Amino acid sequence: MKNVADRKALIADISLLLVALIWGGGFIAAKIALSCVTPFYLLAFRFMCSGLLLVAIFFKKISKIDKKSILSGIVLGIILYVGQTLQTIGLKYTDAGRQAFLIASYTVLVPFISWMLTKKKPTILSILSGFLTLIGIGLLSLQQSLSLTYGDTLTLLFAIMFAFQIVFIGLYAKNIDPIHLTTIQLLTAGTLASISALIFEQTIEFINYQSMTGILYLVIFNTTIAFLVQNIAQKYTSDTHTSIIISLEAIFGCFLSIIFLGEVFTKRMFIGSILIFIAVILSQANNNKILNFKDIKINSQNDKQAITHTK
Repeated sequence: MKNVADRKALIADISLLLVALIWGGGFIAAKIALSCVTPFYLLAFRFMCSGLLLVAIFFKKISKIDKKSILSGIVLGIILYVGQTLQTIGLKYTDAGRQAFLIASYTVLVPFISWMLTKKKPTILSILSGFLTLIGIGLLSLQQSLSLTYGDTLTLLFAIMFAFQIVFIGLYAKNIDPIHLTTIQLLTAGTLASISALIFEQTIEFINYQSMTGILYLVIFNTTIAFLVQNIAQKYTSDTHTSIIISLEAIFGCFLSIIFLGEVFTKRMFIGSILIFIAVILSQANNNKILNFKDIKINSQNDKQAITHTK
């Protein structure tokens, strides 16, 4: 049983690493898409198309959805919509580098939010991993002063929402079909984004080829695949570990920007990348420590039983 659990945990980690890679590419795709599409319409296209795509692929399974799955998916969808709205508006009033750093604060928040909702006290390694990740992403992206602007404040609110999203997924994914959960989550966020687009933005008359390519990447990879994989993977790993691995999107986004957009990679960025990798290793070591502690406890109980039986 232990080997099976370890194997599932390893697959979950690799899957979350794939999610981080996909989301790293999403920075470029979103930048391309936003050259022609307004923010709310982009969110509406992204979430509605992804949700409808899941309905088309898993129609038979989704037709058997229950009330609990619908309600849980709606909660996640509202959190996703609010968070993405805060991030989008915040980006208007701050630069991308500062936003990448501030968003990373969710890695520090997740252990405490998880503690608040599940009553499981975070370990020292979990907290240390979160702070190392925050420092690492700061070195990767932060270039200006640390004073907070209006956009920075909105971005920090998004980080809080994203931290809650990770914890809630961890709670729901244990007992709810991830396909049901993801589909309702995306359709809810897409519906709210569509309403916002109709109210606050002008109708889009033309979308060029490059923007369409960016939208397709966001729909297929960044949303449909990534969200589904995350919701499945969180069945087999902790919320804190999930947040640390997903934070690697900053590194992937950095390297992909260097490759495709010609950005410069500095020594400071290299140090930041190393710190994030160390945080991932500490997070994994923390999980293994917990597993080993349980194993020792079980073995001790077995030893006591064996001694009692011998007597």
